[in-house]
Amino acid sequence: MSMVIFAIIADVEKVEVVVAHHECATLRVGEVFLKIDSDQTRTDVEVEAMAMAPVPTPEVLWRRPPVLALAALPGAALGRLGKPSTASPAAWAAAGATVRTLHDAPLPPWPGRSLDAIASRLDGECKWLITNDVLPAGLVTRNRQVAEAALRPWTPVFTHGDLQIAHVFVDGDEITGVIDWSEASQGDALFDLAILTLGHEEHLGDVIAGYGADVDLDVIRAWWSLRSLLAVRWLVEHGFDPSAPGCEVDVLKSRL
Repeated sequence: MSMVIFAIIADVEKVEVVVAHHECATLRVGEVFLKIDSDQTRTDVEVEAMAMAPVPTPEVLWRRPPVLALAALPGAALGRLGKPSTASPAAWAAAGATVRTLHDAPLPPWPGRSLDAIASRLDGECKWLITNDVLPAGLVTRNRQVAEAALRPWTPVFTHGDLQIAHVFVDGDEITGVIDWSEASQGDALFDLAILTLGHEEHLGDVIAGYGADVDLDVIRAWWSLRSLLAVRWLVEHGFDPSAPGCEVDVLKSRL
């Protein structure tokens, strides 16, 4: 495995660390992404989900655990959390249409998290945030109230599970691919739409127009609160800053 990686690196000028934390890392080496994951179950899901998904995904070049090599997608990410998106309204609408195609596909074999499991984890995270004085109690309590609207029965669809805008690539107004499928499962369609628009509420209308179906905006806002509450501790423990401008803490403050 290491000889293959070194052979690739020898042909390029630099190696870019795309993301790295305690569980996994992604490197860009020329036109190849190398994903190194300590949990091969996540990689199993990613490879199978990309094969099943009826939307553009990266080409799998090779896999030698713990490394998965993927071809780079053309274009650039739809945007980044905490930064204004330069993508056009048409590109955001195309992203919505792509999500709809995924949601209309046959269900994957992974059942996803139950409502009880989500609610239990949410309560635990809220308690931790308040007990450890990470966020003001009033901010946590208000967003816990908002999040309640997401905790209702839903008809499961094929969800990406982590559809951040950084995981959707565009070239002009065209979607060229969606990356990072390790959390794909049966889930709530509105969760995917919420994660795609987290911190970019101004583009929600474009996404919904492309999605082409009526959605409950209160549920999407509830998922914004719920996802942000769940993310804060993980981000802090893995060396990220959820209080950076436009990121999770600002999303929570916007619900006040």
